[in-house]
Amino acid sequence: MAKITRLYDLFQPEHYDIFLDISRETKHFRGKTVIQGIAQQTEIALHQKDLEVMVVYVNDEKTPFEIDSANEVIRLQLSQAGNVTLTVEYEAELTDSMMGIYPSYYEVDGVQKQLVGTQFETTFARQAFPGIDEPEAKATFDLAIKYDEHDGETILSNMPEIKVVDGIHYFDTTVKMSTYLIAFAFGDLQSKMTKTTSGVQVGVFATKAHQAQELDFALDIAKRSIEFYEEFYHTAYPLPHSWQLALPDFSAGAMENWGLVTYREAYLLLDPKNTALETKQLVATVIAHELAHQWFGDLVTMQWWDDLWLNESFANMMEYVAIDAIEPDWHIWEMFQTSDVPAALQRDATDGVQSVHVQVQNPAEIDALFDGAIVYAKGARMLVMVRALIGDDALRTGLKQYFNNHQYGNAKGADLWAALGDAAGIDVGAIMHSWLEQPGYPVVNVEVVDGQLTISQQQFFIGEGQNAGRQWQIPLKGNYEVVPQILDQPTLSLGDYQQLRNENGQPFRLNVGNESHFIVHYAKDLLADILGALDQLGAIDQLQILQDLRLLAEGNQISYAEIVPLLEKFADSSSAVVNDVLYRLAGDLKKFVQPDSEEEANLQKLFNQLSAKQVQRLGWKPRAAESNDDQLTRPYVLGAELYAKNPEAILAAHELFEQNQNQLSNLSADIRSHVLSNEVKNFNNERLFNQLMEQYRQSTDPSYKADLSRALTATTDEKQIKAIIEKFEDASTIKPQDLRAWFRGLLANAKGQQLTWDWIRNDWKWLEDTVGGDMEFNTFITVIANIFRTPARLEEFKAFFEPKLQTPGLTREITMDIKVIEGRVKLIQAEKAAVNTAIEKIIA
Repeated sequence: MAKITRLYDLFQPEHYDIFLDISRETKHFRGKTVIQGIAQQTEIALHQKDLEVMVVYVNDEKTPFEIDSANEVIRLQLSQAGNVTLTVEYEAELTDSMMGIYPSYYEVDGVQKQLVGTQFETTFARQAFPGIDEPEAKATFDLAIKYDEHDGETILSNMPEIKVVDGIHYFDTTVKMSTYLIAFAFGDLQSKMTKTTSGVQVGVFATKAHQAQELDFALDIAKRSIEFYEEFYHTAYPLPHSWQLALPDFSAGAMENWGLVTYREAYLLLDPKNTALETKQLVATVIAHELAHQWFGDLVTMQWWDDLWLNESFANMMEYVAIDAIEPDWHIWEMFQTSDVPAALQRDATDGVQSVHVQVQNPAEIDALFDGAIVYAKGARMLVMVRALIGDDALRTGLKQYFNNHQYGNAKGADLWAALGDAAGIDVGAIMHSWLEQPGYPVVNVEVVDGQLTISQQQFFIGEGQNAGRQWQIPLKGNYEVVPQILDQPTLSLGDYQQLRNENGQPFRLNVGNESHFIVHYAKDLLADILGALDQLGAIDQLQILQDLRLLAEGNQISYAEIVPLLEKFADSSSAVVNDVLYRLAGDLKKFVQPDSEEEANLQKLFNQLSAKQVQRLGWKPRAAESNDDQLTRPYVLGAELYAKNPEAILAAHELFEQNQNQLSNLSADIRSHVLSNEVKNFNNERLFNQLMEQYRQSTDPSYKADLSRALTATTDEKQIKAIIEKFEDASTIKPQDLRAWFRGLLANAKGQQLTWDWIRNDWKWLEDTVGGDMEFNTFITVIANIFRTPARLEEFKAFFEPKLQTPGLTREITMDIKVIEGRVKLIQAEKAAVNTAIEKIIA
């Protein structure tokens, strides 16, 4: 595909008048777009994709045009440069790719209905109307829509509707904004409304397949998030309303369209009576993330896609800042430590990973930029470091200045650093340059050399890595005063260790609070000192120790066998975050055993030893007034007991299933997945399988559907596995947006792996045609790489994907994932015997 030419350099639009006449019945629409703007030269172009352009007028004169499909443009020759009005009349089809303008399907009382919605990020506005489809090309928009309307239906857009004439819905003129943030939707919707203290109307919209109470949680979080951001940013929300819309079919998790935020149903709607706390936290952070974008991304937008991090990293940090403020009892930063942090550290340690800021031209490469572990998670962690360095007062002052300087316009990363640096009185840009422009992160080695406490940095790799001599400016945050704020050199001696240890009276530690993007490798004697004072450390610090040890073992800098004896030290913790990382680490040991082997039986005994006391303490059912930590810990320990094939646990789960078999959705959401999976694994039959599949098809509860998916993909019955795979391409059962979870579940199932791997190789073309335009398409490759662990599977992976290396948007993913599997295969071969010996000693 050809390199992108920046069309904004040739023509700057100022205002669009867009009329669309849309038919759901024929899946067709016609449009007329009038664009006023300034041509910089006589040869200009407009973006379009799959539009059948019928006529183009320049200043009301019919003008010849050329369609360049390869570059997705209409080329025009003007008589002169300067102010110009362009009119384009065209037709197109609604898509079935969840991009552009597309129908979204659902059922109410067995009757199929459809809701029409849009998704224009990254470069899909051009499938709805011609224009300059680039972030820098901000303009105002007047939108008018006619559709095959039925009584009682609702139509929404970025701005309020101002009139309806002859069935045409007219919306108020937008503020100056980028094309990818335009949105509209129509269909048979229900809603709930409220107002913020500043008068912004807030609404949540969903289909009538859902209960009205499922909208309440989102409405409350949205209202309070906007109020928080107005105060934190010192900048008013700039639009009259903020609509939150749940779409039954939606490729992304959510999208920050200005004034009309769109979501997957799973990330907006929930049953307030039976939803796990973890799910509530997830939904709340997604809403807060998208609303953070209303300022950071919408009001001020990145100038080009290479600064995507400027939008996403910041919103990813702010979602936690906001939810921590409005729901302080949740301790939401603990969720950051168990989701974003490990994702970033794992992905960023693979050689060849993209940097947070990365050059991009090709449209397919733009979509591939949305690497959640880097642009979102690592970028957010990078900004957490900045926040810790400069403090909230400077952060807020700098942001207010940033918004004032760039509102309704565009910015680059340097603009943000300048505003924050001015507010803080330090050169933030100089410190952050090494984190923004370089891939990877450092391991800081701590050791005593000739009596001197010495620290040094080098790039950390999981698997093979080419040491390029990269260095970082590392905010160390040590617990001894002698530690500098920033480590900006390869090696540093801090002084006589014994003297420092005596003066400070506590073990030496770095990255206290785990806010900086590096890991620490303590020499054995220093680690032993820390472990000896474990009971003096808080939950995050304990999490950090296990997290860093796990990564060091993955990077072959220590042995997994050294970690196995340490696990029991953490097993009685009442902290959910400690249990999260403990069982993640224990789960990593599964790669060293074969299913149904003696080694796996030993590992199951270890899981039982780790979890037994906690299961006895917590039980299977929620208790009145129990802590959030207990609610979040229960699924970890029950899952461990079931993996251990503990007879009492298997029976307890089975009894819960039988007690609720007529209304399985009523099972406590915290443990429902375990109960259903246990039933499929241990009490399976054709009737059960059919019952759960039908409930999946009928249910509108996203949380319950996810639990059913996890349970059904645990089946060991080959006939049932084949039946599930047959549904992979049946959108009436498994929507394309949900397919990855089903695929992953069966691929990770030893009994289902071969059939699932065969399916994706045989039907890759179908998958590409169905979700190939989705920014998450390449994550199907990531899923495979995260599961495969044998030399045979490595060779099969290479044989299938290496011929696709030149496919735009897939090159980096395939290259990295080959390294991921190679590294895992080598690690298993090197460590398997020692790890299994260590497990045997613990359970003896």
